Amino acid sequence: MRVLHRNAPAFGLAMLAWILAAPCTYGQVPPEPEGYRLKDYRAPTPATLRGATVLDTAGAEALWRTGSASFIDALPQPERPANLPPGTLWHPPSHASIPGAVWLPNVGFGELAPETESYFRNGLTAASQGNMAHALVFFCLRNCWMSWNAAKRALGYRYSAVYWYPDGVDGWKAAGLPLEEARKGP
Repeated sequence: MRVLHRNAPAFGLAMLAWILAAPCTYGQVPPEPEGYRLKDYRAPTPATLRGATVLDTAGAEALWRTGSASFIDALPQPERPANLPPGTLWHPPSHASIPGAVWLPNVGFGELAPETESYFRNGLTAASQGNMAHALVFFCLRNCWMSWNAAKRALGYRYSAVYWYPDGVDGWKAAGLPLEEARKGP
């Protein structure tokens, strides 16, 4: 079942601006860096993530259908537009995601503030029910380093069943699989 939020067009425009602002050289697969990606998050990603299992859409769908993994959406949340008049109420738009996924926005940046890192750790604990061996599937969009960074960070936290789905929502949607409004994590 596809469930889209009434702010979907606004979110789509915000995401388009984010995508277009990113300098990319599509078609080139970069090597896996030693650390986290610190800038240019909308660019081609490596084909690998040491310590994690990389999934294609069929593999992600198989885990999703069995319910044996928790799906973690690392798409960043759009910032409040700077040009809004003072006192204007603004609610960040929602976005379509893989059904049942937990959206942990902004956890895929290369450097995290202590509050964001705590939020991420708490979100992973909730998603895994405290089981460090529970399967976690990280995704975002195609050519998005946010999920790569988040999955790498989960490995650093010693989660042992980390999966990375680099095609993310784009690959899922292209395969005709269902989407629903993302649920923001704890």
